[in-house]
Amino acid sequence: MSVFDGLKFRKVYSPIHNLDPRMKFVYVCAMFVAAIIFGELIPLIALFLMPIPFVVLAGVQKEWLRSLRGAAFLAGFIFIINVATSFFYSGNVLTAVDVENAAAMTLRFVVLVESFSVFFLTTSPDHLGLALEQSRVPYEFAFAFTTAVRFVPVLAEEAQTIMDAQKARGLELEKGGILKRIRNYVPILIPLIVSAIRRSLELAEAMESRAWGATKKRTNLYALRLRRGDFALLAITVGLLVVAVYVRLYVPIPAVTQFL
Repeated sequence: MSVFDGLKFRKVYSPIHNLDPRMKFVYVCAMFVAAIIFGELIPLIALFLMPIPFVVLAGVQKEWLRSLRGAAFLAGFIFIINVATSFFYSGNVLTAVDVENAAAMTLRFVVLVESFSVFFLTTSPDHLGLALEQSRVPYEFAFAFTTAVRFVPVLAEEAQTIMDAQKARGLELEKGGILKRIRNYVPILIPLIVSAIRRSLELAEAMESRAWGATKKRTNLYALRLRRGDFALLAITVGLLVVAVYVRLYVPIPAVTQFL
């Protein structure tokens, strides 16, 4: 469940937390595009290192590392699948180039996870919903999205609490074959589903008691405004896209195996 820690906002005053959510989202989208257009390992390593200064400035190193550790299982699965596919499709022969390509695909996934992790760790759900409203997104969609962002980490923590409670009662989750392990999680899923339904009913009652949707013209106490840091981040984002496209089109990218 530690991967969901990368979606839980920590209220800290830092230059990254104070940035406009819209600019941070544009930066994340730029990282996403840059990671997609590159299939080589060297530029993906550079993209992996780029968010580290933002993480340090925001002071969320532990949470960021915890989210990466939570995604390690899926990253390892992606690497194994790519290696196995290359092995069987090349006539049971595995080369260093195949391993490098598999590592590049895995690192691409890690870059996407870490970028969105920094975004959610440093962006308040309230500011995110306000940014969506000011971007002309219908309030119903903005509310649904911000509610999901709020509740996913809460449900992850509750699932961990249920697992600890069931283990204390003698439930063994790690023993037996794969089918046995799947059946062992039934006592975890049932209480979690019941708790999620209970939370949804409480949320629906709270929304009705506050006359949610009674008026179409909503007002907000605060309004987001772009500042110097936001324009600086926008300049970094544009520079990142320009450099990525230029390197992709005009610069030959060597493989790591050529240096070995």
